[in-house]
Amino acid sequence: MNSKKKLGLIGRNISYSFSKKFFEDKFQRLMLNSFSYDIFDLKEIEEVETLFSNPELLGFNVTIPYKEKIIDYLDNLSDEAEKIGAVNCVLIENGKKTGYNTDAFGFEKTLMLHKKPHQQTALILGAGGAAKAVQYVLDKNNISYQTVSRKSDINFENLTPEMVREHTIIIQCTPVGTFPNVKDCLQFPFDGLSGEHLVIDLIYNPNYTQFILNAAEKGAKTVNGYYMLEQQAEKAWEIWNNQKK
Repeated sequence: MNSKKKLGLIGRNISYSFSKKFFEDKFQRLMLNSFSYDIFDLKEIEEVETLFSNPELLGFNVTIPYKEKIIDYLDNLSDEAEKIGAVNCVLIENGKKTGYNTDAFGFEKTLMLHKKPHQQTALILGAGGAAKAVQYVLDKNNISYQTVSRKSDINFENLTPEMVREHTIIIQCTPVGTFPNVKDCLQFPFDGLSGEHLVIDLIYNPNYTQFILNAAEKGAKTVNGYYMLEQQAEKAWEIWNNQKK
């Protein structure tokens, strides 16, 4: 029964990924020699078909820019993934491919760890797959929010310090400022921030994005995406493993 169990991550330009080291360390700690975790850097989502033809593939994580595009290639979606409209974890069982969203789980853990009772309204910066998971969690916890993106009514051009003052939770869901472009920063009225604010940037590499540094200067409580990442990875491991005792 010593069959190989392959896991991995699909995305584009993802050599910087945390997941490979995280899972390889886990396999070592648990002495699981039959597992491997690889980075599958796909230029186009169609290339995932080649992956699916590998009988040893147990599942994989999904990152930018394929969290929404992968859905067309799956047989089933979990309730969360269906409601969110984005997938970051795929399980392959008996040839059936099921999509899950563990970003929601990871973000909820992060939010609940840091949120103060007075923080009841949020601004979500960005509108991609990660932002959709954040929306789902805020809805679930009855936290009202506005989305700020290039195409929304409130966008990065017309967002004012007054609007920022009114929303005491700010969640940065865009890839702007990710390694190696660590000096990049979203256009944002940081003057609207104060000690009343919780600012969560979902980026984990670097630890402190320019966005977080700017927010911290205004006295806001700042959190990066590392804990969320760990939590969603643990949840993915549970999904892959519960099926394969």
